[in-house]
Amino acid sequence: MAVAAFDPAHLERAIAGADHAGDLHRDRNLADARKRVTTFLFGTRLTNITRAIRQRDPDDALAACSANVADWSGGTRIASSLHEFNKRWARRVLTQGAVVLLITDGLERDADDTLAFEIDRLHRSCRRLIWLNPLLRFHGFEARAKGVQTMLPHVDELRPIHNLDSMMELVRALSGAPVKGYDPKHILRQVA
Repeated sequence: MAVAAFDPAHLERAIAGADHAGDLHRDRNLADARKRVTTFLFGTRLTNITRAIRQRDPDDALAACSANVADWSGGTRIASSLHEFNKRWARRVLTQGAVVLLITDGLERDADDTLAFEIDRLHRSCRRLIWLNPLLRFHGFEARAKGVQTMLPHVDELRPIHNLDSMMELVRALSGAPVKGYDPKHILRQVA
């Protein structure tokens, strides 16, 4: 997979966080390409799947992830998952200028003010926070959901993640300077 194209001089540490709607194959390939990638899944709670996803056989890795994640169909509680990450994991894994890839549609089950605080805290703890949103594949996407609107001001980039082209664009962005056209504030201005 093209993820192996990461230039270690530009990407010292990566953290991948995905809600359960995220593609586990994508996360597994990223973790396999970079041994210094820490991977979490979140639904109603946060689950560290870093060890499970590093198994050599992709099917074994996905089976191990499934065994470790107990909340596959309970909705997405982004704020509480980010709170747990910020409290228990951020100081351990957000070192050496970490880049955080947050893979979620932003549809928060319990949208409240906690989400703004936790996403801001995460943003301040890393070098770069890139939100990968599978809903951006739809041309008519608008940031109307409260969770989406709350998160947008606190991310450095908002990118689609739904096909090989969007993955290649991500690889290019991680291998060098940020590419123009992925500014999340632009989407906020369209809604206002």
